[in-house]
Amino acid sequence: MWYTELIGKSMQLRQDKNRNLISRLGWVFPGWVAMAWLCLGSLMWLGSEPSKVIGQDVKKVSDGVSYKPGDLNLEFSRVYIFVDKTNNLGHTHGVEGKLKQGMLLEESGEDGSLVFDMKSFVADTPTARKVFAIEAEIDAGTVKKVNQNMLGAEILDVQKHPEASLTKAVLKKSGKKTAKGNPEYLLEGDFTLHGVSKRVSVPCDGELKDGWLHVRGRFTIRQTEFGIKPYSKMFGAVGIKDELIIQGDLWLVPKS
Repeated sequence: MWYTELIGKSMQLRQDKNRNLISRLGWVFPGWVAMAWLCLGSLMWLGSEPSKVIGQDVKKVSDGVSYKPGDLNLEFSRVYIFVDKTNNLGHTHGVEGKLKQGMLLEESGEDGSLVFDMKSFVADTPTARKVFAIEAEIDAGTVKKVNQNMLGAEILDVQKHPEASLTKAVLKKSGKKTAKGNPEYLLEGDFTLHGVSKRVSVPCDGELKDGWLHVRGRFTIRQTEFGIKPYSKMFGAVGIKDELIIQGDLWLVPKS
């Protein structure tokens, strides 16, 4: 049929154009790089922040995953940890980690939960150091050693404890405003790290942004309270403090 022939010619023309473009790129890049460049170009419009496309009950992000109210955006949510040194001989560190799952619906009266992927935690990423305004430089060799020590059996022991969690979690407004002028929320729950659980209450800043509820808050723990011995060497001449500052940076689907 005439329309079948027309569609066939159209598809052939498009394929020829694609082959010509890849061929031209091949003069400069290897073939696989040219193909990757084309794929990347088709994805660049998606951007690097949560989607601004909002439905009544479902939110979607660039990877095509659908979300319902209370769901956590795992792609953009992070947890950061500030690790201070005991004296001038050591280093101050910022640690960045990801979450594996989460459900936290504001003002719902239902218990939520957050699960942290401890194996994803990395010390001294540029973002983590920026979050805590750490300006001192640190070399790659030291960073590698810090990560080995942090994830190893003597500290986090991620092979035995691959997850940390916040369970029986409730997110509710306090009725106050934060320093940024946004509603203040209280995030309460049982925080479990290294097999030990403690009840925490975290004041948070909550801001509706691009259709998401952006929740940020900090709380402090002592490593020894969770069965962790703070790192030290040279008979204590170099080491980190017992106290850690944990900051959550969460992107949640707000309630409808």
